[in-house]
Amino acid sequence: MPSFSRPLRRFALLTTTLAGLALLVHYLHWDDRAQLWLKERDTPASARAASIWLPGYTASIQRKPLDGLEEDETSDLAYSPLTGTLFTVTGKLPMLVELSRTGEVLRRIALKGFSNPEGVAVLENGKIAVADERKRNLSIFELTPDTFELNIADGNPFDLGFPDAGNKGFEGVAWDPAQQRLLLGKERSPRLFGLGSNGQRLLQSELQPLPSYGLGMRNLSALSVDPRTGHMLALSAQSHLLLELDEQGEPISFISLIGGQSGLERRIPRAEGVAMDEEGTIYMVSEPNLFYVFRKSPETPPRS
Repeated sequence: MPSFSRPLRRFALLTTTLAGLALLVHYLHWDDRAQLWLKERDTPASARAASIWLPGYTASIQRKPLDGLEEDETSDLAYSPLTGTLFTVTGKLPMLVELSRTGEVLRRIALKGFSNPEGVAVLENGKIAVADERKRNLSIFELTPDTFELNIADGNPFDLGFPDAGNKGFEGVAWDPAQQRLLLGKERSPRLFGLGSNGQRLLQSELQPLPSYGLGMRNLSALSVDPRTGHMLALSAQSHLLLELDEQGEPISFISLIGGQSGLERRIPRAEGVAMDEEGTIYMVSEPNLFYVFRKSPETPPRS
């Protein structure tokens, strides 16, 4: 056997090991998190106190099935301070579904004329916005306790553009009361837009691009706005990541949605919706019909 065969075997073993490590890094999305972790580590205590600071959150409810929605594919989530309840939409059978903050289904509202509702936002005084990804439009409705059906024609659908987006259009929608605007997130490649509103109707005729350089994600599934700080929550199903962004779109903090992190026993399969209430509790839905709640611990140790 030639004398150089052993170095060649070592080189082949090293190459195989490095390739396997690269695949593991990609699979666990460590590449998405490295720069975020370094930035987060250097955040001073004063800035942490003034932010949502996601490392302080732990799952208190996880993998709770939403009754009767197993085949409907829940997507997006919004909190209503008026009713103290949550709203999600379903794509396969178009519905707007009202949920309690502990994950009980309270009401199903048929969405007539919709093709693939993927986004929902609660506005002011009982108004609610629903985005249809396939039809590329946004509709605003008045929602009352007696509403059990909404017709897209009654919502004055607003054309969101991007006719070639297909099934990679707008999924994230959130109401930003401090800035008086709707935030919209394009799924691929992740981008943020604003749309002026008074909480009742739209005030602008075209989308306004917003800084999106903090979105180092494979896709953007959902958006929410913290009513206390004005910071955004951006959710990525493919990156298994929840990211906090400031008003300029800069990343502040994050949590991983894989098993063993943030109190999660198992990875969240496909996180599609996130919402936050006035107390700072975070709610999440995952396809097909799973419900999660994250609460902040009284004291947050630094991330090691």
